[in-house]
Amino acid sequence: MLQREFTEEQTMFREAYRKFLAAEIVPHMEDWREAGIVDRAAFAKAGEQGFLMVWPDEKYGGMGDNDFRFEQIIIEETGYARCGDWYNTLHSRLVGPYFTRFGSEEQCARFLPKCVSGQSILAVAMTEPDAGSDLAGMRANAVEKDDYWVLNGSKTFISNGINADVVIVAAKTDPDNNPHAMTLFLVERGMEGFERGRNLKKMGLKAQDTAELFFNDVKVPKANVLGEVHKGFYYLMEGLAEERLIGAAGYLSAAQLSWDLAADYVKERKAFGKPLAAFQNTQFKLAELRTELDFAQNYVDSCVKAFNSGQLTAVDAAKAKLVTSELQVKVADVGLQLHGGHGYMDEYPISRQYTDAKISTIYAGSSEVMKIIISRDCLGEDYVPFNTRNF
Repeated sequence: MLQREFTEEQTMFREAYRKFLAAEIVPHMEDWREAGIVDRAAFAKAGEQGFLMVWPDEKYGGMGDNDFRFEQIIIEETGYARCGDWYNTLHSRLVGPYFTRFGSEEQCARFLPKCVSGQSILAVAMTEPDAGSDLAGMRANAVEKDDYWVLNGSKTFISNGINADVVIVAAKTDPDNNPHAMTLFLVERGMEGFERGRNLKKMGLKAQDTAELFFNDVKVPKANVLGEVHKGFYYLMEGLAEERLIGAAGYLSAAQLSWDLAADYVKERKAFGKPLAAFQNTQFKLAELRTELDFAQNYVDSCVKAFNSGQLTAVDAAKAKLVTSELQVKVADVGLQLHGGHGYMDEYPISRQYTDAKISTIYAGSSEVMKIIISRDCLGEDYVPFNTRNF
């Protein structure tokens, strides 16, 4: 693979973060998977050592360095250590930047220091039972009163939903006149009428708390409106390219781990008197995947470079998300097949890699949605008229 571009400081950061994971996170992951939730202390420990939110200004407790490569390192090392179901990056890089992009100075000062330290955990609530990729189908709504808004509705599949102390909730605020008129509200733990439903059981990512959230006449102060009223839809769209880049970095790291697990196994496992690695089918399978992984890594690194310079497009991010999510599933599938019956056993990491992988082709925009976005760009809207503004 071509030489990757990281600074000396970033290389040192990678080593330090890798040691942090080995000492503070990896030993607890199995217990957290059994419990169905990561202990809140994990966020606090990461915050104490400067590994939770690195980009905010120093006045909020961060490093003040917005180079995405720092987050890329965190994402890659977290995934490769098999800690991907600790959703630290959703907190730190997907939700956190909403405050500095769209919030007021007062909101940043009120919320960010606790988020950087890990005392306050973040989530974002868009998806509803009848509204996934199509945000225009959202039913949650808020009605303006004198000095507050009354929020009603429900959300589902909300990552960090149980642990979250602050949830950015999208709700319609002019449903009769404009289906895209949404507003983002900062709903805090303890607000009357804000309730959490089940911690949903999933096929994979067992330690990641995924919850239903309910809002019953929640009085949200106007000081907790994030950005401008009715502009929430456009704020959500603005963050999608970065969300898909975050995903791509993680999917690729998980795929790399699956490849390494398979390669190590076939060198040790014997059949008909020789290692599986000595069979041409094994060699060809792994060679094909190795090539795809290296090509994908170079593309994702190029996307990171484009993002840092403000040039990453929604289409390029969609391509990265499509290729890497599908590749994560493919490598896990081949890796499990090469493990044979052992791969089907839960005690073998490749089994978890397989069950964790599938959701990657669904959330943050399914593979089908990514193909629609890319088709519109390369063929033109006349041939692909489907409205992708909602994606």
